[in-house]
Amino acid sequence: MNLLIATSALFFAAGCGNLEFETAPAATTKSGTSAPESASTAAASQVPLDGSYRLVGYYASWDVYNRAFFLSQLHGGRITHLNYAFANISPAGECVNGDIDADMIRFFGGNKSVNGETDPIDGLRGNFRQLTLLKEKYPALKVLISVGGWTWSEHFSDVAQTEDSRSRFVQSCVDLFLVRYGDTFDGIDIDWEYPVRNGLYPGRPEDKHNLTLLLQEFRRQMDALQQTTGRPYLLTLAGPSAPDTIETFELADIAATVDWINVMAYDYHVATEETTGLLSPLYGSARDPDPVSRESYNGDAAVHAYLAAGVPAKKIVLGIPFYGRAWKGAGGDGLFQPAGGPASGQDEPGYMSYAEIAAGPLQTFHRYWAVDAKVPWLHDAESGVFISYEDAESIGWKTEYIRSKGLGGAMVWELGLDNGALLDPLADGLFGVSK
Repeated sequence: MNLLIATSALFFAAGCGNLEFETAPAATTKSGTSAPESASTAAASQVPLDGSYRLVGYYASWDVYNRAFFLSQLHGGRITHLNYAFANISPAGECVNGDIDADMIRFFGGNKSVNGETDPIDGLRGNFRQLTLLKEKYPALKVLISVGGWTWSEHFSDVAQTEDSRSRFVQSCVDLFLVRYGDTFDGIDIDWEYPVRNGLYPGRPEDKHNLTLLLQEFRRQMDALQQTTGRPYLLTLAGPSAPDTIETFELADIAATVDWINVMAYDYHVATEETTGLLSPLYGSARDPDPVSRESYNGDAAVHAYLAAGVPAKKIVLGIPFYGRAWKGAGGDGLFQPAGGPASGQDEPGYMSYAEIAAGPLQTFHRYWAVDAKVPWLHDAESGVFISYEDAESIGWKTEYIRSKGLGGAMVWELGLDNGALLDPLADGLFGVSK
């Protein structure tokens, strides 16, 4: 779920299963100078606009480095929950800090501190202190530590394998983050990418059930801690969105254990693929030449799969990317065209933050709109660079969808990739209020 996610199509190994799929008319194009189509033309919501939705934003520890996006720059009133990414798992099977410097040591001057005051010489510093200050500034905000991620899921299979390994691992996470840094964290988010198969590391067939048992152990120990502290603790999961990966999760049992599931409804196509595709379509595109992709690689299909598996709608939080995937050498209008590999990006080839897109390609490339998939794309005919991304219009359609389906809210990967242009319409669409 981070900028370290491998740009590999393995993440979405093709599965099967037609999931109550709905398709709108074929895609059309729009000029980059045209005014965006209003999402208000979507079907009216059946869910009242109130404060019941969650807006979960991931914040990456490494944002303090090259990106220089600090927690002091975040409007904490725009989100309900912040997931701090990531904690790691040691080879010994315990929770450990992912980046001790960024987490607890880095010194922030007053111009980079949430409260405008320079960090103390002694005591806790780094992002953990800034998260605590952010909660003081925005008392309604809850902060969770996210464990794992694409790159750091290597040891999940081992720690989940036995009752003893699960107990020891969970205890280490609870002791480190909910006890030692209990002023900072209100819960734990598990991001195992992925049990059984399709991840960066090989898994075991028994991972499917062991993940459920691991989450149940988290719930048991966190409930026991609540009896001591009087504080409720949140337990959430980063969930898959492609059918071949969804089937390796016991979703109904997991949903009975966690507070909600953040569905990673993005990276349906990445720039290592030979043909361009859509990063995060809400619905399938009739132009998509791959029937599995057309029917199953979209947010609506993922939501229907979760509902069919027995996950309550209010426990489904729909993921939205604040970045784009970029190919080079694509002809035609760029979409579903043969391409020459990943285009250059500030962070990694084929990957562009929305801030990068807005500052460059959005100013000069031709903007197209997929009427059926409800997402835009950019294409430069001269260079052949194609970018699939989200903008305020597509986010408007997704917030309408979340309300119409009675879902639990939206999740963002990740807050450091935005320049404010996406978080604001997302928050306004969910909560119906201005900033």
